[in-house]
Formats: sequence, structure tokens, C-alpha cells
Amino acid sequence: MRKPGSVDQLTELGRVRLSSSFFMRDFLFSDIAAIHGLSNVPDDPDLAIAVGMRLCEDLLEPLQDRFGRIAIRSAYRSPEVNGLGNAKGYNCSSNEANAAGHIWDRRDAGGQMGATACIVLPRFWDRFQQEGDWQKLAWWIHDHLPYSSLYFFPRYWAFNINWHESPKRRIDSYVKPRGCLTKPGMENHSGRHDDLWRGIVECQ
Repeated sequence: MRKPGSVDQLTELGRVRLSSSFFMRDFLFSDIAAIHGLSNVPDDPDLAIAVGMRLCEDLLEPLQDRFGRIAIRSAYRSPEVNGLGNAKGYNCSSNEANAAGHIWDRRDAGGQMGATACIVLPRFWDRFQQEGDWQKLAWWIHDHLPYSSLYFFPRYWAFNINWHESPKRRIDSYVKPRGCLTKPGMENHSGRHDDLWRGIVECQ
């Protein structure tokens, strides 16, 4: 598929179904693009679709099945949009760092593919708002899903979730306790963590 150059072509891209619940259009809105009049459209739609399917099928669908509707805060960014966000200090990493991250249609320096979305689980937030409660969700994901990286934020326990073909299995946070919760080599990384997430909200 070529990069969309018309409304009809962009409409067709938006209609691509990435999983049972998610379509490509769900991931294309960008505040940066909207304010600065940029087009947030993949240069390589086929790569964006391929990694978007893995992100949705392997990570987002299981989360939504367990915790209810996912709210997407930020997902795909074109190199132009991400580059402007980085230059203006909008909490965007460099294009090099965000390849195979928010820039779905650009492989990373190792030639591998990945995709990131920043999401909120409203039902989880409604029940768990005490300091440190975000860790219950982090450990549940760690024990159940093939994520590559998670990065948690204070408001609504929003978090970046990344699918990557070579998962790093690392969790970081801007929420107390700030820093790295776990990564390979840390004593807490291996095994199960049921006691840390037992009692977590279930939305059947």
C-alpha cells in the first residue's frame, strides 16, 4: 500500500482492521499534527499495519478483555510530527529513539520493528487511585502479556505500551516510585508476581 495522497486513500487506510476491536484510524489522531497543521500519515503503511496488528492482537485486545474499554491518548506519529514534537519539547523522544516506538513505520537501528501506544484503562483508574496502585497493573501485564516496554505517567495511570519483535521486558515510571520497576537482571524480574496484583479489578 502506498502512502495515502488523497482523502479516499486515507479513508481506506483508516478502515484497515488491526484486530477484532481496533482499526487503523483509532491510532492516527495527533494533537501535535492538529495544532500545527501536519499530516500524521505513515510513509510505509504496510509496515505500520503489520506492527499495529501485533500491538493490538498481542497486547491491547487482552488488556481490553480483562479491564474494559481502552482509551487511546497517543499512538502513531509520523517522523515529521514526532520530530516537531521533539524540537518543541512536547515530551517526544528523537526520531531515532522513537523508531519502532511511536513511529510505527520506521525500523529501529537494529532493523527491527515495533509499535507504541499511550493508553488509559478508565475502569482500572476508577478503582485504583492510591499511591503505588499503578504497580498492580504493571505486574499483571508483566506476568500475562508479551510486552516490550511499559512507561507509566501520573494522570489516570496512563502508560506507554510497546510491542517489539525483540521484547526488552522493562517497566519504568514517572509515578512514585519513579524510575525502573523491573528489567532483565533485576532480582524481581523473573517468576510470578501474583501477590503484587492479586485483587486487581476484573471486568467480565
